[in-house]
Amino acid sequence: MISNQILQNTIDGLNAIARVELCVTDADGKEVASTSPDMENCSGAAVEFAASPADSQEIHGCQYFKIFDEQQLEYILIVGGSGKDVYTLGKMVAFQIQSLVVAYKERFDKDNFVKNLLLDNLLLVDIYSRAKKLHIQTDVKRAVMIIETEKNKDGNVLELMRTHFGGNSRDFVTAVDENNVIVVKELSEGERNKEIEKAARQAEACLMKENVGRIRVSYGTIVNEIKEVSRSYKEARMALDVGKIFFDERDIVAYSELGIGRLIYQLPLPLCRMFIREIFGGKSPDDFDDETLMTINKFFENSLNVSETSRQLFIHRNTLVYRLDKLQKSTGLDLRVFEDAITFKIALMVVKYMKYMETLDY
Repeated sequence: MISNQILQNTIDGLNAIARVELCVTDADGKEVASTSPDMENCSGAAVEFAASPADSQEIHGCQYFKIFDEQQLEYILIVGGSGKDVYTLGKMVAFQIQSLVVAYKERFDKDNFVKNLLLDNLLLVDIYSRAKKLHIQTDVKRAVMIIETEKNKDGNVLELMRTHFGGNSRDFVTAVDENNVIVVKELSEGERNKEIEKAARQAEACLMKENVGRIRVSYGTIVNEIKEVSRSYKEARMALDVGKIFFDERDIVAYSELGIGRLIYQLPLPLCRMFIREIFGGKSPDDFDDETLMTINKFFENSLNVSETSRQLFIHRNTLVYRLDKLQKSTGLDLRVFEDAITFKIALMVVKYMKYMETLDY
């Protein structure tokens, strides 16, 4: 269904060109768009015209035209004036609105298809048959991108993204909930990973101009077939969630960059709690003071390099060694040993994951 605003904009433009007053009503004679208050009195005649077998008719000095959507009466166009020229103009306006009905119906059908495709609501045979009917290519490279903003009032972000990606009719922009906008991006030949990264940054830049608050963009891996689009969507969804836990400082996160965070995200919480108890006993990394935590994080950042870490912390090498020895005594883990360092790093990530999941329960 075309929005009333689109119809109003359309007949306003045609009115400026043709210099005739126009009114569009629904099948029950209720006005949906008009260029003149005087046209409001035509609703009664529109109801009578809708019940008649004629497709066009002159009534009380106005031309009436029926506009259908697959044999179903959708709108009635009323053109002020009579005569051959007005009739011809009316036919042209009716044709324009009819074309809009077809275009918006196809857009709705494609949008509905893409939503069901993303959510795995289609059988394999239905995917290809409906894609063929909607003239959607099935064997091109695509990737799914999810855009989340703090402020998505009245679907404004969705319309902004549809306008932004509107230059490429092969891209699909939709939403399956009120929080996120989903872009199914078709990729050209060449360095496709760079292309999807570039598209994500351009979308972010577009929204930043509109002051929509914090923006997060995630995207899945590139798929070759339309049937695999739902997999890329699930990957993008996971990248969005995992990014909030382990990469909070980043606005754009790719599924391929999640690393071990992707595995931790899929662990059940009881198993995580058991793992932390085994590593730290009754303690938790939260019990460490800020100085110890800063030392640990900096040591990991510098790939367990004692000299570089002490230099960046502006402390003597022996001071750093003392802190690491102290940590070893309290936890039993020596961060200078690779295996212990890996265990400690994973434990820190598990604790962060547990904290995040606990906030979702409230």
